[in-house]
Formats: sequence, C-alpha cells, structure tokens
Amino acid sequence: MIRLLLLLLTLAAAPALGAPRFVDESAALPVAQVYAGDWEHFVGGGVAVFDCNGDSRPDIFAAGGTNPARLFVNETPAAGRDFAFRAGDLGALGDLTGVTGAYPLDIDGDGTLDLAVLRVGPDLLLKGDGLCGFRDASADWGFVPGDHWTTAFSATWEPGRQRPTLAFGHYVDRFDPNGPFEACDHNDLFRPEGTGYGAPVPLEPGFCALSMLISDWQRSGHPELRISNDRQYYVRGGYEQMWRLDPLKERGAEDGWDKVSLWGMGIASGDVNGDGMPDVMLTSMGDQLLELNEHGRLVRVPYGFGTYAQRPFIGDEGRPSTGWHSEFADIDNDGRLDLFIAKGNVDQMPSNAIHDPNNLLMQGADGTFREMADVAGIATTERSRGAALADFDGDGRLDLVVMNRRAPMELWRNVTEGTGNWLAVSLRMVAPNTRAIGAWVELRTAAGVQAREVTVGGGHAGGQAGPVHFGLGAATSAAIRVLWPDGQVGDWQEVGVNRALTLAAPGMN
Repeated sequence: MIRLLLLLLTLAAAPALGAPRFVDESAALPVAQVYAGDWEHFVGGGVAVFDCNGDSRPDIFAAGGTNPARLFVNETPAAGRDFAFRAGDLGALGDLTGVTGAYPLDIDGDGTLDLAVLRVGPDLLLKGDGLCGFRDASADWGFVPGDHWTTAFSATWEPGRQRPTLAFGHYVDRFDPNGPFEACDHNDLFRPEGTGYGAPVPLEPGFCALSMLISDWQRSGHPELRISNDRQYYVRGGYEQMWRLDPLKERGAEDGWDKVSLWGMGIASGDVNGDGMPDVMLTSMGDQLLELNEHGRLVRVPYGFGTYAQRPFIGDEGRPSTGWHSEFADIDNDGRLDLFIAKGNVDQMPSNAIHDPNNLLMQGADGTFREMADVAGIATTERSRGAALADFDGDGRLDLVVMNRRAPMELWRNVTEGTGNWLAVSLRMVAPNTRAIGAWVELRTAAGVQAREVTVGGGHAGGQAGPVHFGLGAATSAAIRVLWPDGQVGDWQEVGVNRALTLAAPGMN
C-alpha cells in the first residue's frame, strides 16, 4: 500500500505523455468480418493472432458467431508499408459457424501452431500444417467435448505430460429450462493421457465464465487457473475463482484467496510497475478493476490510477461502460506497459452505455494512466468484443485488431512518431512444450528490469502466440535472460535493440 501512495504523490509532477496515433487499415482485409448472432453470441467474438506459415508475419483467425469464422493471411510487404491480407482457405472445415473465439498453441509438439476453437456447440482442436491450412484433429487427439456454450480458454504444460492441459470455460447452460438466470454451466479441464485426452474433469461450481488464465501469479513455480465470471447470470453467490492444478483444488479464504464478485468479462496480466510480479486487470460492467500483485496478494488500486474507465470518456453518455477484452502492451515503446480495453454494450442493455468508446490508457512515468484513445484515433463506438495488439508489419510498433458485434472487424496500424527502441523475443524448446509456455522473460536496461510471462489464455475469447514485445525507451543496449518452464535459468546475455530474436532452451540443437 505504501508503494501505491508514493505513486499517487507523484501524479502532479507527471510529465506530458507522447501522442499515440493509429491509421485505419481495415480496407486491407479482403472481406468484412462481422461477429453476428442473437443471445448466444451476445458474448464472445474473439480473434486469434499467430504466424500460421512461418513467415514471421502475424495472421488472424476471427470468430464469426452465426457468420463463418475466417482466416486472414498477412502478406504485408515490408515494415512501415500499408497492410495487405488475403483470405485463407479452411478447406474441409468449410463454413465454420458457431465460433465464439480461438486460441493458438502447439498442441501436438511438432513445432507448428494449432488452434483451440471455442463454439456454441462442440469445441474443436484444429491441427495446423505450417502453411495456414487446418484440419479437425479432435478425434485423433482423443478430445471429446460436450455440447456447451464456450466463452473462455486457457492452457499449460504440466510436468511429464505429452500434451497441454486444456481448460474450457462455459457460459450459461442453454439447455436448462429454468435459465438463463442462475443457470451457469460448469467448466471442463482436459488432462492428457499419453498422446490423447481423457474424459473432462468438471470444475464446479461454475459461475458463467467469460475469461480464464493459467498463470504463475505468485511466481512460486506452480501455475494456477483464474476464472472471471459474469454476475449478470450467476446473480448471487458467485465470485472470481482460482483453482490450484496440483492437486486440483479451488482456493478459498482459508488459503488466502479474497473472493471478488463482479460482472467479469476479461483478464489481462502484466507487470505494470516493474517489481517482477504479474498484476491483473479485470474488465466488467462499470468499473474495470486493476489489482497490483503485492508478492502474491492482490491489492485493488485507488481511483487515481486512471484505470477504472467506468464511463464513456467522450460523448454525452453517462451510463456505465461494459468492458470486454483487455491487454497490456507498450504502445509507444517507452518501457512502460499501457492498457487497451475493448468496450461495447451487450446488445441494447438500457442500464449501460450504448455508444461506448474503446480505451487506450497510456502509462506515465509516475505509474498512473491517461486516456488517449481519442487522440490515437481508435475511440470507435461499435459493440467491441475481442482484440489483439501485434506488430503486423514488423516495424517494432504494436498494431491493433478489434472484433465488433454486428459491425465489421477493425484493423489499425500504429504510426506513432518518436517511439522508443524495442525488442521482440520468441522462445523455443524441445517437444512437447515447443513454445515455452510458462516461461518468464526478463529484460534489463539502465531503467530497470521488465518481466513477461508466456501464457495461453486471458483476454476475451481470443489470444495470440507471438514474440514477447518489449519497449526499451532510449536504451541502446539490453541484457536478457529466460526462466524456462522446466526450471532452468538462462544466463544474462547482451542483445541488440530494434530487432526480433529467437532464444532456444538449453539442450536444443
């Protein structure tokens, strides 16, 4: 708490922030992608961002709801150039409908990224061929999902397992005749058995999950599963959950878990203040809740931090906002994490703002945040849902894709001037965990140490598998090390700046 007070005392002396700026590149998409549907698609609408063909350019798999999901393959010619995308071919999958979101990960350990696809209906595991082609490998991998309304996902690799452990979060049980209120479905944990999967382990009670994240949030070496739940449908008695994985047990007050109830929509995790611990952002109807991690204890920040984003900041709407996808990222490469929040009414909910601009909260030197979405040009007011920040053109500045409900998906190129130096770090390990999920990457400059955890999950109905991006500010040199998920700790090594690099775990050829 002392740290919070010190940060607030410096607010008056905060320097003026630089001005982020984006230009609209939505016309680069070969077809407008719209997330559509009635009540079973009021939630969801995520995007998966990943390199599906090994050309180091991030591609996009976009949910469609009752419209077909689509793959957009990135063919942007060079750094700083206008975006170019072509339509991917999903082959035998055809018009894949009912998709609420997707997450990329290498499920079978062959080095090529696959997709976990979330649906209203049976979920799918799609095997990637390394050329942006996919096939349904659910049966091959022994994955037998139920018929659920799936809106959340996370994954990790547990020791000694040949496949990742998969967590699927289900929303309302749409088959409950007494629903939808107080009719939340349970969640499912799929643990591998050899090279396949056994029957799902139900995680009960379920409180209408809308986001999940497996993270080593205490940096103890033991990742745990956080679930963010929507109070709109559990109504009473529910809360944000934390599950230990080994042994499988829900945390409670008796072992240090302070229960919080909110209209939970999305989770973002990142080391906001540079102390090496992952802080947590929770989106909701009304207040967006940022909790700083005080060595394993989560402490809600004061209002003066500037992250509550509880009402629209432009226009004459006075009703509360509805937050969905949130993501920490360094937009201007100054070495401080900023925060994007996708906003949008559920449909026409009269208690909440209808015209609800997305937020771009830029972190200042004092640790507080200032709204800059309108200055940046991205304060659009469609019903936004999922999103992702990724460097689509390879110029070292993070760009933005935003999925909207009943309106076309948006694509924005970051053209902010005067940004700092940067580094993009990819990790590789031997199978099965080829992308080093669970690793921590630490980068050291004269300004201090930045820490990033490599995870699968969080956000709202979508995530990405790509380089870990660091802004370096004015630093012209940096040292980096990796704390690998198998417990090995790499040596600090000097690296150049303004480049992408790949680090291999000890023991790789």
